Amino acid sequence: MRDRKLPDHVSCWLAGPLPSDCRVALQRLATADDVEHVAVMPDVHLVEDVCNGVAVATTDLIYPQAVGGDIGCGIVAVAADSTAEPLEDESVSRKVLDRLSERIPGNRHPAVTAAAELPEELVRERLSNDRLTKLAERDGRVQLGTLGRGNHFVELQRDTENRMWVMIHSGSRGIGQAISQWHLDRARQASRQRLACVSASSDAGQQYLHDMAWARRYASANRRAMLCAVEEVMRDVASCRLDWASLVETDHDHLIREQHFGRELWIHRKGAQPASLDQPGLIPGSMGTRSYLVRGRGCAESLNSSSHGAGRALPRSIARQQIGQRQLLREMHGVWFDDYRSDQLRDEAPSAYKDVQTVMRAQRDLTAIVRELRPVLVYKR
Repeated sequence: MRDRKLPDHVSCWLAGPLPSDCRVALQRLATADDVEHVAVMPDVHLVEDVCNGVAVATTDLIYPQAVGGDIGCGIVAVAADSTAEPLEDESVSRKVLDRLSERIPGNRHPAVTAAAELPEELVRERLSNDRLTKLAERDGRVQLGTLGRGNHFVELQRDTENRMWVMIHSGSRGIGQAISQWHLDRARQASRQRLACVSASSDAGQQYLHDMAWARRYASANRRAMLCAVEEVMRDVASCRLDWASLVETDHDHLIREQHFGRELWIHRKGAQPASLDQPGLIPGSMGTRSYLVRGRGCAESLNSSSHGAGRALPRSIARQQIGQRQLLREMHGVWFDDYRSDQLRDEAPSAYKDVQTVMRAQRDLTAIVRELRPVLVYKR
């Protein structure tokens, strides 16, 4: 699908009219040096200089802003060995929410929190400079197993057979942001363009690739640590465990060398997940709406990518103005969550996001639905 106001090498799968601010940002991205192809996902929305919901191909240049700050942000889901029936009991669900708030904080501060041990592979590989390495050893250790805020979540869901699933959306926390900002600042000093870039073959490019790969591994370890915490809570409260063989994980903020159009290209994904032929993926809706376990269709024009979620319909500031607590409570009817935090969560209401079913229809050529998951309990910070 083409947008006539965008260059020919921009392919779009849209769930509605493209906002003018997104079009301006996409025009700037598509005409940047060395950009060969841009794929726009149906959850596209503007975030700073590069939209969320895009995949970008280059031959040599690396654009840190086209990966974003939360390097390795992604989603993991795993089935439980139980139905979702225990969560129908309000006392059980309230206890689960209380225990999750104890085990999975939104953040931890190094001055007041004992540090966890980083996985050995992360300790073994030092980051590209001492400042980042020290930050990883301090904040990286402390924040391992924390959720973050905004659209990050832990959900307990049910599939069409009423089997319970756990889904987590989170990323590389403060250390990922620090890595991204460090390399973006260096790229800006060198290129002095709004969309700063470095050559992948340069020392700066190689250091970015090394540190980005580290942040992706950290983000995955962070999600796995939270899964273990969820399993402990569910074992204690509802006597169920996770079926780890069912685990599906994907990330949507990264840079990978891939084969496309008969060439090796650098594929930047910012809020877009890989969707090669039959590749498993996860597409959550919004807080309170259905999510999907999917398989990619391997669409070349999309750079083998799909959306990473529903995508925001309203900026957070507008959502806070337009959505009240009563509306949020109505929209969350039938789903357990920390309703005492409803005022803080108004900008995460389902109506602040695009309709995920519309998004899925818009990308039917990119990904196929394997399993539908409906939320039973949502934990956010």
